[in-house]
Amino acid sequence: MKIFRYTISTAFFCFAAAIFSSCGPITPPMPQKAGRIMYQWYPDTGTGEVSVAIDLGEQVATVSRGGREIGWAFVATGIEGRGTPSGTYRITEKIVDKHSNRYGWIENEFGEVVDNDASPGDPMGPTDVYKPAPMPYWMRLTDYGIGMHVGKIPQPGAPASHGCIRMPEEFVPTLFGKVKVGTPVTITY
Repeated sequence: MKIFRYTISTAFFCFAAAIFSSCGPITPPMPQKAGRIMYQWYPDTGTGEVSVAIDLGEQVATVSRGGREIGWAFVATGIEGRGTPSGTYRITEKIVDKHSNRYGWIENEFGEVVDNDASPGDPMGPTDVYKPAPMPYWMRLTDYGIGMHVGKIPQPGAPASHGCIRMPEEFVPTLFGKVKVGTPVTITY
């Protein structure tokens, strides 16, 4: 009798596990890039002001509303020598289609990149062209050019920028819509 109960219980749990695991995820699938989850948004039905916290050690931005986390994303902040400054800031400017006035690249007459880390005024050949770096969905934090925007994150968890906070392309339009001029942004180690 004991063996019979064990067999029925085991069969029931195996059946239940198969049924529930075949139903699929309850939440929508999380965005992935190269096999790694780069960001996630949670339901944002509450009230309160939005704030952003950036952890330079983890290279992660956390978005909160009224103290409740509503999203997160991997970011790429400034490399050594061009570090992103820690501190408490407020967004002072929002521009959907911005280009850098400090950084970009130089292309030759065939459109080939001949210098991928250039600045305006760098020496160029007679047929070379300077291209300013695009910074879509720009959210300015400092008067000296540090802000949050769409950008490449070559290795999640590692710095890669000239000082700005690069964020995943799919994440930033939603963030841009949730923040306003005056939204607080805290950057810490």
